[in-house]
Amino acid sequence: MIAETQPRVLDASGLRRVVLVLSVTEITSWGILYYAFAVLSSSIVADTGWSHTSVAAAFSISLLVSGLVGIVLGRRLDRFGPRRIMTTGSVLASVAVLLIGSAQTYEAFLGAWVLAGVAMAGVLYAPAFAALTWWAGPRRVAALTTLTLVAGLASTVFAPLAAGLEAVSDWRTTYLVLAALLAVVTIPLHWWGLDHPWERGPAPEHDVGGRSEARSLPFVALMITATIAAFVVYAAVINLVPLLVERGLTTTQAAFGLAIGGIGQVAGRLGYARFARATTPVSRVVITIVGISLTTLLVAIAPPAVWLLFVASTLVGVARGILTLIQATAVSDRWGTARFGHLSGILSAPVLLASAIAPFAGAALADGSGGQQRAFLWLAGLALLSVAPALASGTVARRPR
Repeated sequence: MIAETQPRVLDASGLRRVVLVLSVTEITSWGILYYAFAVLSSSIVADTGWSHTSVAAAFSISLLVSGLVGIVLGRRLDRFGPRRIMTTGSVLASVAVLLIGSAQTYEAFLGAWVLAGVAMAGVLYAPAFAALTWWAGPRRVAALTTLTLVAGLASTVFAPLAAGLEAVSDWRTTYLVLAALLAVVTIPLHWWGLDHPWERGPAPEHDVGGRSEARSLPFVALMITATIAAFVVYAAVINLVPLLVERGLTTTQAAFGLAIGGIGQVAGRLGYARFARATTPVSRVVITIVGISLTTLLVAIAPPAVWLLFVASTLVGVARGILTLIQATAVSDRWGTARFGHLSGILSAPVLLASAIAPFAGAALADGSGGQQRAFLWLAGLALLSVAPALASGTVARRPR
């Protein structure tokens, strides 16, 4: 049996410090690398003459790159810890955003987003989840909940900030300012805020049926479920406003409905700890997947009253918020924390792929099926199909530590 190692759990004050550091860096990284693009993409198209499709494709490619690089980084995260990886990611992210804002050709723009994808793998949720999973030990659910609650405000903070900067300048200047902000906030916090000892003691390597965990049936089943769920959730979020407009709401009402979904997401995360205590790893995945299916169905078939559609949107947000924390804890719930970075990186890759293609695929599904309402019915059915692999994800040979 090959020996592996596991970092030391932090005391209460050390853990509070890490949670605070990662909360600040995650809200900043998500806001600048992800949500600012949603605000600035139309201005980029109008200024450069590049098509909407090509501009969106550059962003989607960055997500694909992030997923692939995340697999490689997972092993290094297990070995070296988050400090060097997240600091390097912050440096690359700052350079990438600077290059995005100064790109004069589409090729340069695309290359900058590829670099941003590499940086995302080192600064977004995957390494932050790994750090808290290791350092928080049995307190990881509370720590992860706090982190995702704060990071969930990234769009609330940075969407209006990006819009305000763009209103008084242009999209290029906005990205240059955001690059400076990203560097000033995240580089020093990752370097000095994550400087806790990475002391490691012996821990057994888990083996399922003579194969590594990543090739075991439970892991593959979990990956299938997570990928389908991510596709449904991201397709539904991106296309929620068009659906609500199709169902009779004004664009302003539909946008407010999307914002209310964000409140539901926070509520779902707030209630996750109690939900986790009352369920098993498999049952909470199944319950959440069924919830995603039913809420997606509800928003499509509910009578077109504004208040009722707002309620449906809130429930969609609740399911989405719970899903984020399930993805953060699924590996440690089943296989422990000894190889969390590696396994989490592998699990995250197809999930990021699904999130990258979901906006386009969701729109195509609506066009091909005759409207957003029918597309949401298909999405609800697709989510329900992922219950079967979710049930198979529970047959783990050894209990996690």
